[in-house]
Amino acid sequence: MKNLKRTKIIIFGLLLFLFACNAKEKKLIVYKGFTQGSTFSIKFYASVDSIKLKQGIDSILADINHTASTYDTNSIISKVNSNQNVVLNNDFIQLFNKSLEVSKATNGCFDITVGKLVKAWGFHFKKKQDINKEKIDSLLIYVGYQNLSLVNNKIIKKYPETTIDFNAIAQGYTVDLVAEYLLKHSCIDFIVEIGGEVRVNGNKVNKEKWVVGIEKPAESENSEQVVQEKVSLNNKSISTSGNYRKFFIKDGIKYSHEIDPKTGSPVQHSLLSVSVIANDCTTADAYATAFMIMGVDKSKEFLRTHSDMEAYFIFSDSTNKNQVFFTNQFFKQGE
Repeated sequence: MKNLKRTKIIIFGLLLFLFACNAKEKKLIVYKGFTQGSTFSIKFYASVDSIKLKQGIDSILADINHTASTYDTNSIISKVNSNQNVVLNNDFIQLFNKSLEVSKATNGCFDITVGKLVKAWGFHFKKKQDINKEKIDSLLIYVGYQNLSLVNNKIIKKYPETTIDFNAIAQGYTVDLVAEYLLKHSCIDFIVEIGGEVRVNGNKVNKEKWVVGIEKPAESENSEQVVQEKVSLNNKSISTSGNYRKFFIKDGIKYSHEIDPKTGSPVQHSLLSVSVIANDCTTADAYATAFMIMGVDKSKEFLRTHSDMEAYFIFSDSTNKNQVFFTNQFFKQGE
């Protein structure tokens, strides 16, 4: 009996020791850098080798770049766009399938084939490109998610000229990959941000919730960032899309970088910004873009039948004053 009691004491003492070591070694790791043409900031609490975790994150970022970068001529997406034979990896297939899912759900307001129009309007360049209706119409022929299909892990195009651009979903997808990687390595308290797309899990070490800021629409591209609202999150993702920093003005008309896939022209409505909360960042990222095309009214109607998402809209009224609308549960996602 004494030996059994002694054994229990030793085991209990060992557990306390391990717990104490884990608690002692668990510290906040902050990892920042550049990827996908933007910045990233990853904060997580870990009791394991942070160097190895950072190397794992770097590997994920490199893999996505090889998969979805249209600037890398050797990437999978570049080879698909130039109609080369290429083996699609799992990331490409996941991005493609999710994109088509959102395209169908939003009646084509989200569309990964709109990239050529974005370039034609000059949003990829510092100097505005000249464009006319004839040019738009010539490109619209090849725009439309219906022109693409995935058959036996190969992209089938109706038109060879159709190209794919995952720009409106890739950052959110990458956030999810990093988040799942951290969870796999027992890091349950973190905030992952890539290009403004965010996913949080758990809490800060003091049990406080992670808080994310929503930017106030800026007057110009170079205006200082000002936080309009703050929202706390609990195991959720948030993505914000806006047209107030990427635009140009011609003949007194302000043109947004958000291109309507149906008209081939920049959207011209009152919506300035939308922030979407969802369980995963891929979904939040894609629908934030789609809602910018749909506008406030159509987005509100869509959300009535999609309770798995919450949204916060900033729009201008008839007097050019900013107004807001948010769904009932938007500010309750930290509970």
